[in-house]
Amino acid sequence: MRKVLILGGTGDAVKLAAKLATIDDIEVISSLAGRTKKPAALVGKFRIGGFGGAEGLAKYLQDNGIDTLIDATHPCAGQITHNGAIAAKIARIPHLMLVRPQWEKVVGDIWIEVASIVAAAQAIPDALNRVFITSGRQQLEPFLLRSQIHSQTWYLIRSIDPPDLDLPNSKILLDRGPFSLEQERQLLQDYQIQVIVSKNSGGAATYAKIIAARELEIPVIMVQRPAMPDGDEVTSIDAAIAWLAHL
Repeated sequence: MRKVLILGGTGDAVKLAAKLATIDDIEVISSLAGRTKKPAALVGKFRIGGFGGAEGLAKYLQDNGIDTLIDATHPCAGQITHNGAIAAKIARIPHLMLVRPQWEKVVGDIWIEVASIVAAAQAIPDALNRVFITSGRQQLEPFLLRSQIHSQTWYLIRSIDPPDLDLPNSKILLDRGPFSLEQERQLLQDYQIQVIVSKNSGGAATYAKIIAARELEIPVIMVQRPAMPDGDEVTSIDAAIAWLAHL
């Protein structure tokens, strides 16, 4: 039996675990950071919580006899991806990054591309007072700071779980994708959204908001992905399974 640890937290990770669970000679374990209170249903064994950095993850890999590490975390996760690459080298096991292709700007898109959430909050034009935040519930501090100066701005925040802090003059929508184009178009119109804040997460589950913004000529402040560490990388679940089979 080969023991495969999947660093999860995405729909791709859930689907990958389900497919690997059907292979007789593979035991799959999924690891979740625990940031989402109601994670998607997982197939096979799983653990919840951090590892204590790269060294802690390496110790877990060694102590539990993990043969292969697959990183299927969110493309914008950043630190855990780098920790995974370091830990795999320490443990001397194969390591793969499953990274969905990022969204590419097309004709009609009005993107303001920034490097961080802090920069995204600063990039909101002063004249646009109705903001749709889709970049996650745990990084609202920059918008809280902005609201102290721009008190007239109203925020619509969509996340799976309630945010960690209260943002004045805002409304919370608790929901999980995928979202249809019709849903997203109606939401933007109903709430009179003037600008969207989004991470470039890629994939189809939340791309409808980008299409709707394009149709309605709404600017999108797009937070770019952090740099990825060197290593084997694939863009699909089937390619990840093929990589594993090749081992």
